[in-house]
Amino acid sequence: MTAVPLATKAGVRRRASTGSLTGTGALLRLALRRDRIVIPVWVLVLGGSFSSVGKSISSLYETPSQRAELAASMNANSSVRAMYGPVFGDSVGGLVSWRMLAFGAALAAVMSLVVVVRHTREEEEAGRQEMLSSAVVGRRAPLTAALLAALIANAGLALVITVGMAGSGAGGAGAVALAAAVAGVGVLFACTAAITAQFTESGRLAKGVTAAVVGAAFVLKAAGDSATDDGSSLLTWLSPLGWAENVRPYADERWWVLLLIAGAVVVQCLAAYALTGRRDVGMSFLAARPGPARGRMSTARGLAIRLQRGALMGWAVSFAVVGFVFGGLAGGAADLVGHNEKAREIFERMGGQSGLTDAFLASMVSVLGTVAALYIAASVLRLHGEETAGRAEPVLAGAVGRLRWAGGHLLIAFGGAALIMVVGGLGLAAGYGHALPAVLGACLVQLPAVWLLGGITALLHGAIPKAAPASWGVVGLCLALGWIGPALDLPQPVLDASPFTHLPKLPGAGMEWGPVTLLTALSAVLVAAALAALRRRDLVT
Repeated sequence: MTAVPLATKAGVRRRASTGSLTGTGALLRLALRRDRIVIPVWVLVLGGSFSSVGKSISSLYETPSQRAELAASMNANSSVRAMYGPVFGDSVGGLVSWRMLAFGAALAAVMSLVVVVRHTREEEEAGRQEMLSSAVVGRRAPLTAALLAALIANAGLALVITVGMAGSGAGGAGAVALAAAVAGVGVLFACTAAITAQFTESGRLAKGVTAAVVGAAFVLKAAGDSATDDGSSLLTWLSPLGWAENVRPYADERWWVLLLIAGAVVVQCLAAYALTGRRDVGMSFLAARPGPARGRMSTARGLAIRLQRGALMGWAVSFAVVGFVFGGLAGGAADLVGHNEKAREIFERMGGQSGLTDAFLASMVSVLGTVAALYIAASVLRLHGEETAGRAEPVLAGAVGRLRWAGGHLLIAFGGAALIMVVGGLGLAAGYGHALPAVLGACLVQLPAVWLLGGITALLHGAIPKAAPASWGVVGLCLALGWIGPALDLPQPVLDASPFTHLPKLPGAGMEWGPVTLLTALSAVLVAAALAALRRRDLVT
């Protein structure tokens, strides 16, 4: 009979005596230390936007009659209800809740899924969890630490929202209900991500699947809200975002709806804990199917297309749907803004100066452009993920140069950005009903700014790979300046920090080739510098 080493026997005895939650505190401290920048930025920016919108609404609609008129007009428009939900109260707090609750809850869900997947599936994928599990760490400790980190992040978000709303003059029970609804949805989708991480083999897929669930929840809520103006549709109640909406902050709060969110959290947590106890570290319930490298897969570019085609298709479909919805709103842009001159000024600052409808279309095109920056950053960072996960080294060990390998991924990133903008432009023109050449041209004009952010991401990966994830901060800053900056009346030099500010505001304004050419040239220079730096440095392991 083969002898068992004493060290192995000791390890077995130690594991047998280790509780399933042993080491949770140490792993939680590690997770919070690793996210000491990411979580505070999410919490402060997202939480602070609620109070910022409250101040903007107070300045735009100064009297109760103006706010009541706004609430009535928004509830009468099914397209607006689909985007933001019905208005349950015409106070400043009620309007902030209408404008921010659905999007804020969805962003809280994104924050939570990123935190949970990062400290569960991504740790296993990189091999770090196996190393940690060799110490005195219980089987369910990593999952518990990840969920606690997400819970802390959402608690901080709730605190910032509550304090911010109170500071803007809309405190009280409504502020607490608003904060609880947003944070509750964040915690709920943290548990969804915990379940998804048990079924997928990669962190990227876990994030994608959970994000798709968030998107489906938003679609259900939008479909239900477009049908009714009181949140009573069955489709609305099938969505966690619809639950948050029906808490009705600042409008006779329905506290009992929070029990639905809490119940869903408990059920999903139990499912996640049951699943994690039934699989080995690094394994998943749905294993990826291996396949032969034939046809396009025989080249580095074909491999890049195979790896990123699913994400690209998802982005393209999303842009088509969102563009169509935005186009449907364009015809009623004047009705949405009414006679409020300050609101007109905001739309004109966001989207040009040649008529309110053109300004609205231009602002929606700008939104599509800034969101496309998220796609190009994620697509370029696939290079970083392939390298840090050790999958790039086997590819480069063959007859594949670094430039060919990186070029395949960059082609998908930059070409894919152009594709989704074209699809978004087609959807916007279809929803609007006409002006296809003008709208499509306006969407294409956004590409130089999108490409510039892609070039910055590529340069960070090529020259300073450890700083590559910081590109998300650059993109996030541009999103904040584009979406919130005009409403807050920020100084022009601050708005100029975003490359999107320098583009011509089409349709409506005159075409300016200077900024477009300059941004395109800068993008090419950044990509060339990134490839040169990648060629000279060692691979990250």
